[in-house]
Formats: sequence, structure tokens, C-alpha cells
Amino acid sequence: MNLTPEQIIKRPIALTEKAARLREDNQVVFEVSPLANKIQIREAVESMFDVKVTDVNTLIQRGKVKRMGRRLAKRHNWKKAIVTLREGDDIQFFDETDDDDADEAESSEE
Repeated sequence: MNLTPEQIIKRPIALTEKAARLREDNQVVFEVSPLANKIQIREAVESMFDVKVTDVNTLIQRGKVKRMGRRLAKRHNWKKAIVTLREGDDIQFFDETDDDDADEAESSEE
């Protein structure tokens, strides 16, 4: 099955403690399509973010049983990919400038 890079990579997972620790080791976490394999994930990340991928680890995150109203329901299973980037490459999901620089820019505008 041919999937486009936009279909393979669903979203980055950047706001968890583990993802923050992995960023120090030059690794990034994504939610990916359950149909995608490691080779497709590697090619999608390299084409979308213009970086070089050295390793891809995948796992199936099992859905939890949660209460939905009065009943119990199971959330869907989903696939997670931990992508290791080449040394020196980086993917910025948010604007990570220093707060001091932002404060100086605001005060200079006034």
C-alpha cells in the first residue's frame, strides 16, 4: 500500500516527559500510521523535515479501557515511532527562543 508522508506521520509527540528526555539524545517521537513500516517512516521523516535518520524504533501502544458515560469502552491501539536523527540535525516543532530575547523584542517595540 502506497502511503504519502502526510498519511504516515500523523502527529509529533513532543509534550511528554519521555519525549523531552529523548530529545537530549537526538531522538524524536511520532504517532504514525499502523500500516507503515520502519523504512516508510524513515523516508517520510527525511522528506518532510529535511533531516537524516539513523534509526527507527516502533511499538504498538495498546488502547486503555476507559469509562465513556456509564459504560466501559476501549480506546484504539496506535503505533508510535521513536526516530533517531543524525548528530547535528534537529526538528523544531515549537519556537524555542529564550524568554529574555522575547522580552527585549517587546520592550524595543514600545
